[in-house]
Amino acid sequence: MRALVTGASGFIGSYVMEALLDRGVQVRAMARNGPAADYLRQWPVEIVYGDLTTGLGLEDACQGVHVIFHVAAFYSLERRYQHLMYETNIGGTQRLLAAMRRASSVERMIYTSSTATVGLRPDHQPADESLEVDPNTLPHGYKRSKVLAEQVVRQAVKDGMNVVIVNPSTPIGARDVKPTPTGALIRDAVLGRMPAYVETGLNWVAVRDVAQGHLLAWEKGQCGERYILGHENLTLRQLFERIERLGAIKAPRLKIPLGIAMGVAYVDELVWSRIQRKPPKAPIAGVELAKRQMFYSATRAVLELGLPQTPLDQALAEAIQWFRACEANHRPHAARPLVP
Repeated sequence: MRALVTGASGFIGSYVMEALLDRGVQVRAMARNGPAADYLRQWPVEIVYGDLTTGLGLEDACQGVHVIFHVAAFYSLERRYQHLMYETNIGGTQRLLAAMRRASSVERMIYTSSTATVGLRPDHQPADESLEVDPNTLPHGYKRSKVLAEQVVRQAVKDGMNVVIVNPSTPIGARDVKPTPTGALIRDAVLGRMPAYVETGLNWVAVRDVAQGHLLAWEKGQCGERYILGHENLTLRQLFERIERLGAIKAPRLKIPLGIAMGVAYVDELVWSRIQRKPPKAPIAGVELAKRQMFYSATRAVLELGLPQTPLDQALAEAIQWFRACEANHRPHAARPLVP
């Protein structure tokens, strides 16, 4: 059995790759460039090159594999990257599906979507897979791109392709190399670099469970259906309290009102970041996302797939230890390519 993993050098993708190797599956890991390939050489995998934005190498990557785990995506809170998010997340998914259609060996694709594509409940209770979201109502380019990409996948299913959708929430664990925006939040809290915060709520899950959820969706998932891969709903304040307890650090206490945070974000992104020619520390889209608590239910994945629910404290402890080790060894947290 051979599997293709796109985004294998990314946070979730690397754990999916490891989970497949643990099952004895031969893994073909797709890399976009040299640095990604270099990172992947620490695993016993076949490395191939492919570019989702152009389609270059995708047909060769799909030949001879039995299942595709399409984990790759482009994520950024900065508006200037919206075109690249669309080209990668929507166009890239279309191109990979076309390559899959021409590869007779491929039996199924597991498409990594996001809880960003799941609508929120008006009563603020945890949302499930049945709730849709209108992409035209979304201010954030990444969310919109993932909703539209998921629509591409659903159309492919209607056209006869075998695809299962998984919707990870907010993964936590070691080896968040880039790091993800929420990984950076945990890192900064652990290292004492976060004097204040904007309150919001998220669903958090161990990244290892997310990886297992991908394999379980391959084995048990229903074609065309989607499964939220999540675990525990916590506000940022609650998360910081756990980090404080597990990491023996003083978590941030100062909560910034949303209105003030939004004003700071506009100045930071539209003025200071352009003057300094550096990414904004407080992107507008990031503050906009904090307006509503994003709580979800993974009940369907637990009951139908058998999604494991590792205690969140365990995943947090692994993340804390890893970020501290990186800091002690002076290793950069952005050592891998931009596209996961």
